[in-house]
Formats: sequence, structure tokens, C-alpha cells
Amino acid sequence: MIEVKDIYKSFGNLHVLQGTSLSIEKGEIVSIIGKSGAGKTTLLQIIGTLDKPDSGSVVIDGTDVLRLKDNALAEYRNTHIGFIFQFHQLLPEFTALENVMMPALIHKDDEREARTRAEKLLTDLGLADRMTHKPNELSGGEKQRVAAARAMMMNPDVILADEPSGSLDEANKHELHALLQEMRSRFGQTIVIVTHDKELAAISDRVIELKDGRVMG
Repeated sequence: MIEVKDIYKSFGNLHVLQGTSLSIEKGEIVSIIGKSGAGKTTLLQIIGTLDKPDSGSVVIDGTDVLRLKDNALAEYRNTHIGFIFQFHQLLPEFTALENVMMPALIHKDDEREARTRAEKLLTDLGLADRMTHKPNELSGGEKQRVAAARAMMMNPDVILADEPSGSLDEANKHELHALLQEMRSRFGQTIVIVTHDKELAAISDRVIELKDGRVMG
């Protein structure tokens, strides 16, 4: 499903990724762990096409994504990859429903259909009574569920989560862990998680450790 091969990435004299390679199967939940500075987030951003490596390749379901031109890459990212960030990255001026609809609106989908899909996702995630609330009116756990709904809006093949439990208390962490498992069970997505959270890593099918920009083991 995801084939990452010989990724090198430097920022000036800082060599962040040094020949990183890994394979992830369709429908797997994989956690990427390692100390701060190991290159975890950089690798996730490259897999998600938010950043480009100095060299190497990323193939997702047969598509060499790093060879796509700007417009095609943006289209691919919007329709095939969903993102969940540590601090939610919700747009504060929009309601929960509008935030979830955003990927479909960017894709120029029919607004009525997009609204229906977003309402169903939020209802499925237990937020039927919070749709008209803005982010500052939601709890941390509710924000993360809105972010998860937004990530699933285009029914992507891959969900990439960067420290998704990092800003949550213990109760909401457990809720998030259950949610990620449910997302995989119900929708069949491949989920890649960057985390320091040992409990979150423990629910994964597989754990990949990065050290000094290389995969260990």
C-alpha cells in the first residue's frame, strides 16, 4: 500500500532522514516512534506530500506521489490522504460541520451532498448535537473527533496522524485510541501514526522505530 524507499532529507547541515525505507500494508495501523529529532514528523509530512525529500520515492497504492505535478499532487492529497494533527488545526471562524465539509468544498463537490456526508460523519462520531458549535466551544476530545471526521470526509485511502493524543487528557486519549481502531474497522483505512504515546503505539498492528533518521530493526 505504502512503499517508502531511500528517503533522504536535510535542513542545511542537519541530516534528518538518512536512507529511510519502510513498507505499510493496506488496512494496517502502524505507529512510528522515536526520540524528538529522530525525523518522525518529517517522514510523515513526506508520506503525506506536505514536504519533498532531497531524494527517494514514496509510492501509495501504485502512485509515485513525488512525481506528481503541483495541481495533480494537491488533488491527490485532497482525495486520497486524510490528516489528524496534534492541535486539531480546525478553522476557528467555522463551525464543526463547516470544518468537516472543507475538504469536499475545496474539491468543489456539491455543497448539499458534502453537508449530508459531513453530518453523517459527525453523527457517527457522537457529535450530532455539536455540529453548529465553533472550535472554541468544543472540548479537546470533541475537537479531535471533528478533526477525525474531517480527515475521513473524502473517504481517503490513508489517514496520517501526527501526535494525535498529544494534547488530550487520559479519558480523551482512550477515546481517541478506540476511535482510530473503529475508523480502520468501519472504513478500512490504512493509518500511520507518529506518537510518543506508548499506549497509542500499543494498539497498532506494528511499531516502527526511527533513530537518527533511520528505521531500526
